[in-house]
Order: sequence, then structure tokens, then C-alpha cells
Amino acid sequence: MLKRVTGLAAAAPLLDRTTRMAGSIDDQVARILADVRTRRDAAVADYTRRFDKREPPYELPRSAWAERAASVSAEVRAALELAAQRIRWFHESQREQDIEQVLEGVRLSLRVTPLARVGLYVPGGTARYPSSVLMTAIPAVVAGVPEVVMVTPGASPEALCAALLAGVHRVFELGGAQAVGALAYGTESVPRVDKIVGPGNAWVASAKRQVYGEVDIDSIAGPSEVLIIADAGAAPAWVAADLIAQAEHDTEARAVLVTTSEALADYVDAELAHQLESLPRKQIAEAALRAHGAAVIVESIDEAIAFANSFAPEHLELQLDNASAVASRCTTSGAIFVGAYASEAAGDYLAGANHVLPTGGAARYASPRGVHDFVKRTSLVEYSAEAAAAHAQPIAALAEVEGLHGHGRSALMRGKRG
Repeated sequence: MLKRVTGLAAAAPLLDRTTRMAGSIDDQVARILADVRTRRDAAVADYTRRFDKREPPYELPRSAWAERAASVSAEVRAALELAAQRIRWFHESQREQDIEQVLEGVRLSLRVTPLARVGLYVPGGTARYPSSVLMTAIPAVVAGVPEVVMVTPGASPEALCAALLAGVHRVFELGGAQAVGALAYGTESVPRVDKIVGPGNAWVASAKRQVYGEVDIDSIAGPSEVLIIADAGAAPAWVAADLIAQAEHDTEARAVLVTTSEALADYVDAELAHQLESLPRKQIAEAALRAHGAAVIVESIDEAIAFANSFAPEHLELQLDNASAVASRCTTSGAIFVGAYASEAAGDYLAGANHVLPTGGAARYASPRGVHDFVKRTSLVEYSAEAAAAHAQPIAALAEVEGLHGHGRSALMRGKRG
């Protein structure tokens, strides 16, 4: 089932992942965005008729929104409420404080303020991801964002229930590149936002990449991925279940086992075949495992850690006896699940840490979604007359080196007054 790879050199090709999409998609998206920017609501309506067969108006009235949300089963609503509570609890500890320092007559401050308006893209149709609504909207609300606007090509009752629990303010039944363009540029009915977050298909990802600069975006998400480091004592059934849990997302999902035990890899293969037989999404998971799954056999846990740090996985599971000690040495993962009882599924839904994580190796430099994604920082600089006088000549000297003599004059004028 899993492609067997022995040694780090042979495993190197697994490190090559990309979030780039076909050039033809980029070109088509560029035309849609340009049209939305020019014709605004009229263009949005044209593309939504063509792609989604839906007529305006697109904003859901609060009454219709609440009515659909009320149809969610009591069990699912209770689970969403518990998840929302835990996510909110963890993210409330992430609030940043203003900073202020004074040195020799110069007062420097860093002021942290929430973004004014954020757009949340939620996949629709057959995709139902209420957990992603919670994971995105709750940190924005905790950050103090006054308005969170959700767009989705087909709002499921579960997504709408999650939006109510998370504190989303407005919902539009819009999707695709035209929805991203509407949020980025603003139209007569869709407000312009400061930042667009949330996953989507290749068209949405391309649109987000192209509007960056007009607005901020969270990231360009690639296929979901898990890397599991397991020793000979790991339970093959649990390892296989977690590989399948990742593989069932999409045929492009990456599920990789790294182990010192070739026997464990054999047992995991057998478990994969057994567990896939009863999986509703067998076809998707099986295709992902055959195309992108791998079992990497290494000589030591040290080699496994080195490979994980190079791979920089979205999810890293440590199904090891000494998982806590190993976790301290793993430095480039979106989230680390420490010990056999910490499943990636728990992180996706209920643990409380954010499940929106960097993919495609971006964990080398990027972080999980959090309150920090929905604030901006402003520097404040205040000088006394004495400090201005003391700094005038050094400023002028540096300005002269850079050929910016007007800067030097500006500083020297204040130096004379001081």
C-alpha cells in the first residue's frame, strides 16, 4: 500500500511539494478579478449565475441564517459548542499587549489593534467544514475584529451553526474567484475587507494569491499532510487509522510514516488494507495513499527527526515511548501531536489549538492560525527637544551617506531648536 523508501537520501523526493497551480487557472482568475473590480455586483452576479446557478441577492438575512442553523442535530450542535468553548479558551491567552519603552528622551511604543473587517471563505456544496469556521472566526473575534464577513458557495446548516457560535456578523452565499474579488475590492453589496482567510479550490487559491497586496491573506494552502514518526512499540492499527484520516481529505493528501521498524511498516500496510475496506471515502483515501503515501525506513530516531525537520509537515505525530523528549527537537511542524493518545483528529476538532496550519513545507517559517493573524501593529515615536538635539548630527551623517540630504536638514533644524 505505502511506497517503501529506505534511508534519507532515497526519501529526498518526498520533500518536493508546491502550492502552484496550472497557469491557465491563473489567467482565467485574473480576468474574473479584473471584471469584478470594474463591474462589481453585476460581474459577481454573472459569474455566480454561470458557475453556481444562483441569483442575487446573496446575503443571507439573519432570520434565514438562524432557521437553517436550527436544523442541526442536537448531538452535532453540542459538539460544536464544546469545540467553540475550547477554541475560545485557548485563543484568549494569545492576546498581545502594547509595548512602551523610554530611552534618553525618546518614547517608543508598539500599539496592537484589530483589523477593521475580515473575510472568511468557507467551501460549500458537498464540503462541510464547520470546524474550520470555528477555527478562523473565533480567533478574529477574540482579537477584537468588529466585523467578520463569511462567504460560501452553499451554506450548510452546520457551517451556519458554527458561524453563529463563533460570532460571524454577515454571511453571503458566494463562492469562487468572484467571491474573493468582491471581498478584496468591495462591491455595492459586499464590503471590502482588510484580510481574506480560509481554504478553497484552485480557483480560490489563485484569486487569493492575486489579490494579495490589495488585501492581506492568510496563506496559499496546499494538500493536507501528516508525517508520523513511530517506533517498534507503536500500535499498527492506530498508525494506519491516522494515515487514513489524513488521506481521506483529498486524493492529493500526503500521509507519510517514518519508522525504525520495517516490521511495523509491514503491519501498518496490512492494517491499511483492512481498514480501507469499510471506509466510506475509500476511493479517495486509497488513491492518496497509493500516489503520495510512503513508509520511510530509517536507522534511528535521530534520522527520523532530521527528516521531519526537513519535511516541515502540517501535522507531525510522535507515536513513540519518549514522545515528549523527541517533541522538543522537532522544530518545523505546524502542529505536533505528542504521544499515541494525541490523534491528529483531536486537533482537527476538539483539542482547542488551531487546526489551520501551514502546508507544503511552509511550517519552516509560518505558524498556526491565531489571534496574531487578525491584528496589526503600529509604531509610535515621540522625541523630547533634548533628544532631538542629541540625535540631529548622527541622523545627518547617516543621511549624507545615503545621499538623502533633505533628511539631514530636517533633523538638524530640530537640533538647533533643541
